[in-house]
Amino acid sequence: MKIATYNVENLFDMQKSGHEYSEYIPNSSSLWNKKNYKIKLNNIAHVIKEIDADIIALQEVESLQALLDLRFALKQNGLYYQYYSIADKKNTTVKVALLSKIPFAYSKEISVTQTYEHRNILETKFKIEENELYIFVNHWKAKSGAESERIVSAKTLKKRISEIGFDKNIILLGDFNSDYEEYIKFKRKRKHNDTNGITGINHILETINQTDKASKVKYVKESFYNLWYDTEDQKRYTYIYKGKKEVLDNILISQSLLNEQNISYIHGSITNFKKEYLFKGKNIYRWEVSHARVPKHKGKGYSDHLPLIAKFRVN
Repeated sequence: MKIATYNVENLFDMQKSGHEYSEYIPNSSSLWNKKNYKIKLNNIAHVIKEIDADIIALQEVESLQALLDLRFALKQNGLYYQYYSIADKKNTTVKVALLSKIPFAYSKEISVTQTYEHRNILETKFKIEENELYIFVNHWKAKSGAESERIVSAKTLKKRISEIGFDKNIILLGDFNSDYEEYIKFKRKRKHNDTNGITGINHILETINQTDKASKVKYVKESFYNLWYDTEDQKRYTYIYKGKKEVLDNILISQSLLNEQNISYIHGSITNFKKEYLFKGKNIYRWEVSHARVPKHKGKGYSDHLPLIAKFRVN
């Protein structure tokens, strides 16, 4: 079973909602029109088709309409996702969503706060060969905000998991806007550290001190294992900022997915999806918008993130 996550970078539909970024107002001088929208859909669909995941989490989808349009573009490309869900109860500019070949028992939103500062988390429960699997799709506050903003999302997530039970099969994935060792990065970037060194991804979700290969991780109560530790250091990135490779996207799993019973993570399967066409020079080939006084869409590119993939065995 292949599970992936992909920040598709501003997939806006052609309906004006009043919540768009200015350059994504449909049919305005920025050239966000049907032609460029179709190119964007087809480009993202091409990437997702090549990944061919059983379940793929998405970030930065504007609306249910945008998700359905992507789903249709995928179907035209020969990949059909029968099941889908989006966290669209709050009018945030972009939202998290999920496409699946596997039916789910339910899908619901977890409200982090009432403000638009924090996007809702999408919780989906699957039953696969009589085994329960919970998937939580995240898109935490960007690095423009301090760590306390991301801790709010982490605490909401942990509270919900404590209700389900830490012993369950749980996958937390998406754009956490956090490095797998964010607590170490703090020592270099103090502007984010308004929490006395405490981080959402490392301390709240308890991913510290699990740096061995997945096959050697020992059970630690209420902790999650970050799959980035299961691959070589140089392969750990999904984003490039000012020429430097970074981690923003993560896949974390509960301890039960490491015990090789029922559903289990396949050791060594974590990888970013880094096909040559997703790069332009040394940078990721993001969707191109000019930096003119009035930004204009060029009708080229994909996303500023690389997808992230992991495989699981169902016994």
